[in-house]
Amino acid sequence: MKKRLRTSAWARSFERSFVAMARLASASGTRMLTQTRKPAVAKRGPPSGAGAWLPGVAMGATGAKRFRLYRPPGVKFDERLPLMVMLHGCSQDANSFASSTLMNRIAMRERFLVLYPEQDRLANAQGCWNWFDTASGRAQSEVALIMNAIDQVCLLHSVDRARVAVVGLSAGASMAALLVIRHPGRFKAVVMHSGIPPGTAHSGMSALNAMHGHRPTMPLAATPRTLETNWPPLLVIHGDSDAVFSPHNGQAAAQLWARAAGARASPTRNLQRGKRYPMSVTDFKRKGSTVATLVAVDGLAHAWSGGVASKAFSDGQGPDASRMAWGFAVKQFRSGA
Repeated sequence: MKKRLRTSAWARSFERSFVAMARLASASGTRMLTQTRKPAVAKRGPPSGAGAWLPGVAMGATGAKRFRLYRPPGVKFDERLPLMVMLHGCSQDANSFASSTLMNRIAMRERFLVLYPEQDRLANAQGCWNWFDTASGRAQSEVALIMNAIDQVCLLHSVDRARVAVVGLSAGASMAALLVIRHPGRFKAVVMHSGIPPGTAHSGMSALNAMHGHRPTMPLAATPRTLETNWPPLLVIHGDSDAVFSPHNGQAAAQLWARAAGARASPTRNLQRGKRYPMSVTDFKRKGSTVATLVAVDGLAHAWSGGVASKAFSDGQGPDASRMAWGFAVKQFRSGA
């Protein structure tokens, strides 16, 4: 009994020390990294709107990554909120991605936290996530740092660990899928917007071919049983006018999830909301459960659908991808509960 009490006391002491170190990193680490690392893009002002826009730094054996966390106003001490992890595309950062997607507005209304990890130019000259560089291990190292950021936010803030989803655009979409493949039990939903499915590239050269849809996609290392119990459903959003990442990649990503689960495509639905671009929606289901959903948006190029028109890589005429991503995540949160 005494040994058990001593172990519990040690564990509590370790957790308090880790919390203190993490808070110190959040307060001073950002300033330190600003002096030693160039950001992916020029610094911008914080996104508009109520709530807190908090800086942070995640550290690991392979380096460190800055991040921003949006916390809606009025969060109570004992209130556990869902967490949406947002991975930006090339030439973007947390500020620009939050400003163009308006995900923080939805988070303020629906009450959830939003984590925006950031890439930097020392890791990639264009500020892209190195999702493709699995041969050298850089992709796996970035996965580990993003997971460290998620763990840090879960420890320091009111996160419901059973309600975490990851969303990505372009290179961020491919990194989101890689996160899920390596840590499927940590996420309830994954959203790929204009990305390339995992297993399609392993180096910079193969990634260029994959962008144009010229490479086959390797099957997921998962069984239908694993997918049923420990694998999050996938939402794919891709524009049929995307000249950067071929629309074939969106179809391949949805079919990748479906084949692994033995799911079949349901009849495609054609939808249009007001004057926004029309979209075709196809669900892939197994035993009545949706494994993957493919949303093909007519006329959308390589841009966030329904985002702020004045921002780069954002098209205000498309259906609202932020609302779709949150709605998809909520369905999985509820089914998990």
